[in-house]
Amino acid sequence: MIAIEREFNAYLDQVDVITVLLPYSYFEGTSNEFRIKGEGVDLPLAIQEKILLGDTVKYICLSSIRPEIGKTYVILDEHGGQTDLQIGAVIRTEEFDSLFFYGGNDLGVSYTPDKALFKLWAPTATKIKLRLFKEDDQNPELIDMTRIDKGVWSIELARNLELYRYSFLVCINLEWREAVDPYATALTVNGEYGVVIDPSKAKAPNIEAPKLKQPVDAIIYEAHIRDLTMHPNSGADRKGTYLGAAETGTKSANGMETGLSYIKNLGVTHIELLPVHDFEGVDELEPDRDYNWGYNPVHYNVPDGSYASRPRYPYNRIKELKQLISAIHSQGMGVIMDVVYNHVYIREDSPFEKIVPGYFFRHDAHGLPSNGTGVGNDIASERLMARKYIVDSVMYWLNEYHVDGFRFDLMGILDIETMTAVRKAVNSVSPDILIIGEGWDLNTPLPPDRKANISNQAKLPGIGQFNDWFRDSIKGSTFNIYDKGYALGNDRYLEAAKQVMAGSIGIGKRKHGLFLQPGQSVNYIESHDNHTLWDKLIICNPEQDEAVSKKQHRLATSMVLLAQGIPFLHSGQEFFRSKKGVGNSYRSPDEINWLDWDLRDANMDNVQYIKGIIDIRKSNEAFRLPDSEQIRRQMEFFSLSAPLIGFSLKEIKENGHWEKILVFINPSMDQQLVELTEDARWSVLADHENASAQPFRHIEGDKVLLEACSLFVLAK
Repeated sequence: MIAIEREFNAYLDQVDVITVLLPYSYFEGTSNEFRIKGEGVDLPLAIQEKILLGDTVKYICLSSIRPEIGKTYVILDEHGGQTDLQIGAVIRTEEFDSLFFYGGNDLGVSYTPDKALFKLWAPTATKIKLRLFKEDDQNPELIDMTRIDKGVWSIELARNLELYRYSFLVCINLEWREAVDPYATALTVNGEYGVVIDPSKAKAPNIEAPKLKQPVDAIIYEAHIRDLTMHPNSGADRKGTYLGAAETGTKSANGMETGLSYIKNLGVTHIELLPVHDFEGVDELEPDRDYNWGYNPVHYNVPDGSYASRPRYPYNRIKELKQLISAIHSQGMGVIMDVVYNHVYIREDSPFEKIVPGYFFRHDAHGLPSNGTGVGNDIASERLMARKYIVDSVMYWLNEYHVDGFRFDLMGILDIETMTAVRKAVNSVSPDILIIGEGWDLNTPLPPDRKANISNQAKLPGIGQFNDWFRDSIKGSTFNIYDKGYALGNDRYLEAAKQVMAGSIGIGKRKHGLFLQPGQSVNYIESHDNHTLWDKLIICNPEQDEAVSKKQHRLATSMVLLAQGIPFLHSGQEFFRSKKGVGNSYRSPDEINWLDWDLRDANMDNVQYIKGIIDIRKSNEAFRLPDSEQIRRQMEFFSLSAPLIGFSLKEIKENGHWEKILVFINPSMDQQLVELTEDARWSVLADHENASAQPFRHIEGDKVLLEACSLFVLAK
């Protein structure tokens, strides 16, 4: 890209408003008249306002015609000087959006063996060339594209272009930029070029995953593809890859199941994969050299090549990710895809910014890129073609890769209309596809009532939100490592703990909750972000006996699984996963991030306990009531002395084996004696040592002794 030297600048800031900037070094910044000149146009501009700035004079001028975006115009001053009319803030106006919204479903490449059609949305470009070449071809073709309706450029070539590499050369404001197709579905290694593929050759057998009756039936297990197999004793042959994660029947050094087979037997319903779309931070040719979680998105519709066995071959990563998804489906689990539509890795290098500068990203009141994400840019999802891109991309992954859900990273950056459009589009294929997201309230220039955050959950039906109230009430503040939550013995969180166990929908004296329905609450205490619960426990209580820390950890994890709402586990949480005290390990080496299968083997008693708690949840619909009114009617809390919690689940006979279930939680360091609601013979489903959907002992009487840092589940 060659920089253009201009004596002064002119920008189209609204469809009929032109801003001219004259530096003081140019005729002292003065001109009493300006003209716009172009094909068939030569007209004066009406100067509306003159503003003195630090080193320039700003003239706001009204044009009697609307300059046609995509055509070239020059602005002349009274001194005979001239400059090209550049695209300015007009690109962020509603008029621009409505003028150039394109509703077609054919952006990118449409391929058949006889021909290929290339389409690109670039309304502000004055020229576009398709750069096309075979692998290792030193002389690429440069083919002019034709502008058609709504700012779309098109070219159809009547020959077989399978495996041709391509990019777009786009001329905007007299400058040429080269960009990869944002709608590319295949890439060369490290995403340098798009690749034309035959979709029929990218197919892989798909096995349908079991369907959910309700979102609350899900139990989510979050995992990073590389972490699953990199440990020396993972038992996987193809460590760190899609195919390695897809292996079944793998075993640890002690002969115990690892990987997919282990996760299946744990009893979870969905594996949530950290981002698999193309990201920056790992060289695909040397994937073992660096580590990254994948939150540096570059190309949204292509799997990342760092997990592929042969990243140089465009079909390879596509087929191998599909094989992984099918392998997970064959184990009876669904796949949730972590998607990062809130920002790109580097705005200036993004195809979005190169092809339509200024459109796809939000800007603040000063015209500077906003930074609610904390990584330098915010996607402007409220713009029609940005929203269309997100919906198109989600539907591509749903239809082509057969994923079963989406987890939206920093969903609070996106707008409500975009997320409801995603939900509506997904429902057209299958209403039981899960959609969850991080609804944090982030500082982005979007009106508060339009943000897709927790505060606006009432406008986002069918979309689950990560519940930070649950997280911080049960384990303590994520951002104050020394703050202890309810499960760590802090009865200051007692009332909050009751509310979050009831799905955060408002129960008892609290008439209004965080959510309208329990399916909106994703309950968790640990994820890839921040310290693992085990590391927080060790930092909080360095002198505490390890056995006590394990009891607290077990209690907190069990509360996640027995609360109303959607439970979410971080992989390895069930065996006290540690990252050696590293809070955010997104670039830490494998030794920090991998799932330590030796640690799992050493803590099989806890794994079996958590497996039992999962089984209790799955076997009893009372722990996953889909409706708020059902929870208020069927879940009743007892009046117990602090810090104890006790509640009954009643009127549940038609939804399971039991007439009534009692749950008692004791986070204290002491045994506690509690009175039962009635003198009867009770089946024990969980105590301080065992958990099972099938009773393993019985008690009679009207009292029960709760062990320290434990829960008790009884059924009648």
